Amino acid sequence: MEWVDRLNESMEYIEAHLSDGIDYEQLGRIACCSAYHFQRMFTYMAGVTLSEYIRRRRMSLAAVDLQGGGEKIITVAQKYGYQSPTAFNRAFQSVHGIAPSAVKEEGVALKSFPAMTFKITVKGADEMNYRIETREAFRIVGISVPLSRNLEENFEVVPGHWGKAASDGTIQKLAGLMDKAPMGLLGVSACGNEEDWRYFIAVSSSKEKGAFEEYTVPAATWAIFSGSGTNQSVQELERRIVTEWLPTSGYEYGNAPDIEVYLNPDPQNASYEVWIPVTKK
Repeated sequence: MEWVDRLNESMEYIEAHLSDGIDYEQLGRIACCSAYHFQRMFTYMAGVTLSEYIRRRRMSLAAVDLQGGGEKIITVAQKYGYQSPTAFNRAFQSVHGIAPSAVKEEGVALKSFPAMTFKITVKGADEMNYRIETREAFRIVGISVPLSRNLEENFEVVPGHWGKAASDGTIQKLAGLMDKAPMGLLGVSACGNEEDWRYFIAVSSSKEKGAFEEYTVPAATWAIFSGSGTNQSVQELERRIVTEWLPTSGYEYGNAPDIEVYLNPDPQNASYEVWIPVTKK
C-alpha cells in the first residue's frame, strides 16, 4: 500500500471512531510509524494538530445532531467523549463561536469541517540537501522532560526546557562532555510506542554522566538534512521533509527518535542538522 493510501486509511479510522475512543497508537500502526511520528506528519501536512482536527470533526457532527432536535446536549456531549457538559460547551464554542444551546435559533451561523483526505501534489520547490547514513547505537547524556502523548500539549514544554537549560548553565556543562559523533548539541525526541515519551537536551559522550541522565539512541538508518537560520527555520525544514521529501523518497519512518543536531546553537544564527529515522519501503 502506498504511503498516501495509508494516511487516508488512517483518516477512515478516525471517521469510524469519532463517537468512541481514537487510539493514536492504532493510527500509527495503520500508517506504519509510531504515534509520535504520525502526529508530527499529520500536523505538517494538514496545517492543524491531530487533536484539533478530531475536535473540529466531532463538533461539526455534534452541531448536526443538535440541530436535529432529537437529542439532549448532555447526550450529544457523551456521544463524542465529553463526560462534563462544561468541557463540551467549551469545545463547542471554540469551534462554532456559540453555545450548544443556541444551535436551534433561527439564522444561527455554524461551521462545518469536512473529513480530510490526502493526495500527493508534485510542485517545484527549493533544493533540499540530505544524506543517508546507517549508524550503530550511541550513548547520549543530558537532561530530559516528559512529553504528553498528545503533541499539542508539548508546544510550550520543549521551548521552556531549552530556556531553562540555557539560563542555568546546563548547556555549557554538556558542551564539556561532548566527545563522540554527532558533534553538536542534540535535541532528541525519544517517543517510541513502547516507551515513556521524553525530550532530551544532550550530547553524544563516552564520559561519566555525573548528575546527568543517559539514553542510548538505537542503531538506525537516518536521512540527515542540513540547514541554517533561526529556530523557526528548523521547523520549516522539518515541515518540508515530511510534505515534500518523504512522500516520494522511497522511505518511510523508522523506529528511532527524531534528532536535531545544533552545530552552532545560536538561536538567531543556527547551523543544524535534522535526523529522521527511515526504512526502505
